[in-house]
Amino acid sequence: MEKKILALQLTHILGEDFPRDWVEGLLEVPKQPQLGDLAFPCFQLAKSFQTSPAIIAKDLAAKLKHDIIAHVEPAGGYVNIFLNQRFITQHTLKEILSEQQSFGNQTFGNGQTVLLDMSAPNIAKPFSMGHLRSTVIGNALANLAEKCGYQTVKINYLGDYGTQFGKLLAAYKLWGDEEKVRENTIEELTKLYVTFHEQAQQDESLVDEGREWFKKLENQDEEAIALWQWFKDESLEAFDTIYELLGITFDSMRGEAYYTDKMEATVHLLNERNLLQTSEGAQVVKLEEENLPPCLIKKSNGTTIYATRDLTAAIDRYNTYQFDEALYVVGNEQSLHFQQIKLVLDKLGFEWAKDVKHIGFGMMLQSGKKMSTRQGKTILLEDVLHEAINTAETSIHEKNPTLQNKREVARQVGVGAVIFHDLKHDRRNDVEFSLQDMLTFEGDTAPYLQYAYARAFSLLRKGEFDRSQADIDWHDSQAWPVIKQLRAFPEVIAQAYTRYDPSKLARYLLDVAQAFNTYYAHTRILDKEQATARLTLVYSFTIVMKEGLSVLGIQAPSEM
Repeated sequence: MEKKILALQLTHILGEDFPRDWVEGLLEVPKQPQLGDLAFPCFQLAKSFQTSPAIIAKDLAAKLKHDIIAHVEPAGGYVNIFLNQRFITQHTLKEILSEQQSFGNQTFGNGQTVLLDMSAPNIAKPFSMGHLRSTVIGNALANLAEKCGYQTVKINYLGDYGTQFGKLLAAYKLWGDEEKVRENTIEELTKLYVTFHEQAQQDESLVDEGREWFKKLENQDEEAIALWQWFKDESLEAFDTIYELLGITFDSMRGEAYYTDKMEATVHLLNERNLLQTSEGAQVVKLEEENLPPCLIKKSNGTTIYATRDLTAAIDRYNTYQFDEALYVVGNEQSLHFQQIKLVLDKLGFEWAKDVKHIGFGMMLQSGKKMSTRQGKTILLEDVLHEAINTAETSIHEKNPTLQNKREVARQVGVGAVIFHDLKHDRRNDVEFSLQDMLTFEGDTAPYLQYAYARAFSLLRKGEFDRSQADIDWHDSQAWPVIKQLRAFPEVIAQAYTRYDPSKLARYLLDVAQAFNTYYAHTRILDKEQATARLTLVYSFTIVMKEGLSVLGIQAPSEM
């Protein structure tokens, strides 16, 4: 609100040559609080006004006035703006208390549909830490989209098709033990998959055998289909356990196999538009004009590839959901693939191709290296989640042995720790897997945020806070840093979504908790005369913290 009001005032002073949106974009928060709550740099105005930024700042400071402003100070080429703390405090608390969980909601989504392709683990393989990123980033983006007024469709595009299944079927037929596989399906299938790649390095004929089994799968061979369905059913049961722990649900579980009988229509359409060309026996779409390698549609042996399925899936999804935006939450290493997919869709004449966006993210590394199932180098997400929960339960038992529902609180804390450890990083960067860092209950972690929330809730209980008697008509300079942080919540929500970066929200919540903890450490909140006013602030903090964590997919226990 403050930026928009100040931008409007500055535009009136500067003239119509300086649009409000441009002016608003220049407003910034000074790094040092003594320099004001907001600052407007005048350096870009010097050329237009043919004078120094310092003179422009002095002139603007003399003219800038509004109820939300306490005073203005020119400083070099900046206009430093100090806000009316009492006015902003009242307005902020009133807004939070009246809106509750809807505080921070935006309307720019305007009911449009955002489709998210996320998670997408491969069946017949364990759910590794490597797939955590797409899952939690996608879920957070979906929650942010809904907070901004969009409707969302979350699709778990299961990796249940492709040449890797030909390799797995070949491995099972060569070395599989049905009894062992039935007893421990995922673990045994993973061993078979690793064995296949180890043996294939010595015997290249195994690669051809894998291709032959995939061809059987595409041709609906009865044995191949039966084995594939068995592997898939077992995998989905294992995945459901993990999704339930994470608290994540989907609107569609259509995997790659769903498009088996729909790909020929896509190939026909590509032919119809004269886009398919033959290259070394394979069928491709040339992308030379875009300085990209060709997009492979069919291999020389006639089998399809994941690009064929992704094109078919995109067309089917638009026909089904009429999406306004389709976000593919997939690793950075697939950047070229999605450039190709988007260009081919555009060449097919689909106007909505411009709304297809690849939301890339860095890898989950182990000792600086990528995790790999085929090399047997992977860490299982379910193991990490259970260890996090058990660690949390041990810590809770030591610090608060009388706490009710210890296991449930431990689940919220442990799972929250794993999710937040991922989301606090810029999604584009790699994340080094560290169980120790993930489970630290101090510092930049979810438990730190959850404990701040639980501490605030404890104050509300001790002070017997009654929401109906909340007091917003007060001002406390020590509370001002907390007020400013709470006030920023709507803007942070908007930024986190428009930049497709949940870490904006995660880092913000750390700032909010730090401001609150500082206030708590230096203020007698339950002071008899000021308790109601101060508890109103505490209550407002709990609303924002709980909602912020919820958007990230993390629960906030009221006791720890």
